[in-house]
Amino acid sequence: MRYILRRLGFFLVTLWAAMTVNFFLPRLMPGNPAMAMMARFHGRLNGDSLHAMEVAFGVNSGESLIAQYFSYLGNSFTGQFGRSLTFFPQTVSHVVFSALPWTLGLVGVTTIIAFILGTLIGMVGGWRRGGLFDSILPPLFIILSAFPYFWIGLLSILIFSISLGWLPTGFGYTNGTVASLSWGFAWDVIRHAVLPAATIVVTSIGGWILTMRNNMIMTLNEDYVRMARAKGVSSARIMFDYAGRNAILPNLSGFGMSLGLVVSGAILVEYVFSYPGVGYMMLQAVLNEDFPLMQALFLFLTLAVLLAILVVDGVTVLLDPRTRGRT
Repeated sequence: MRYILRRLGFFLVTLWAAMTVNFFLPRLMPGNPAMAMMARFHGRLNGDSLHAMEVAFGVNSGESLIAQYFSYLGNSFTGQFGRSLTFFPQTVSHVVFSALPWTLGLVGVTTIIAFILGTLIGMVGGWRRGGLFDSILPPLFIILSAFPYFWIGLLSILIFSISLGWLPTGFGYTNGTVASLSWGFAWDVIRHAVLPAATIVVTSIGGWILTMRNNMIMTLNEDYVRMARAKGVSSARIMFDYAGRNAILPNLSGFGMSLGLVVSGAILVEYVFSYPGVGYMMLQAVLNEDFPLMQALFLFLTLAVLLAILVVDGVTVLLDPRTRGRT
């Protein structure tokens, strides 16, 4: 129990530190969202209009920095991040939650698929090291992981969309289609997600394979594995229950940390495929100096990584008896 409480304390302290950095960084930059919006009107707005925009964007120059900080904390916990400069006059919360399902469906699913496939391939490769399986699949995926996200995405568009015409070139669904809860629309969304999903899986699976294979080889040399073999335990049980269960622990620890790297890579994938997710939206926010939207998206990414690490810690407690012994 003490272990879980320590992890929860780490989660809260890290979240507070991230929120604090997220608050001060935009305010250290010259200008603010209201000034950027005023520039669009070529300075034709008066002082009252500028003050109203500052309040709408959550940057009230009439308040002290401390007051703005506590207002920011309160608004963050209630989901009030002001209004987006890029999608004005929509609120930041509305804009983020409109893109969130697309990224969760794409990046979330593909990250889990890449982790599971990479772990299984690395486990089997380590178990049968030196064999035909270990000589083909792990090196192939490791080489593919060295290529940039956007290069694999552009190559897949060239082959499967332009040359063969099997799949759409981009976007979340066919232009002009009305979003609805129907099998036709769901199939259309799946077809548009195949290429970006495959790009993410192909370029991220190699790391899981390499790590799991190395861990598996080291674990197979442990005394308890040799003892299991001497006692006549079946090969499948040794591979999964004895060696695999312990070899996967370092992979689980890195799974939460890698989520942020996968999302950052998904920015390029979503940009190449014009996919309406959080990554593409973050790029638009940076290009348009949309500080409220950037703050919300950075906070979302931080929260996603921290939650993933917290879940991974819980799974580690269940899989590793030694961790339970220290609680």
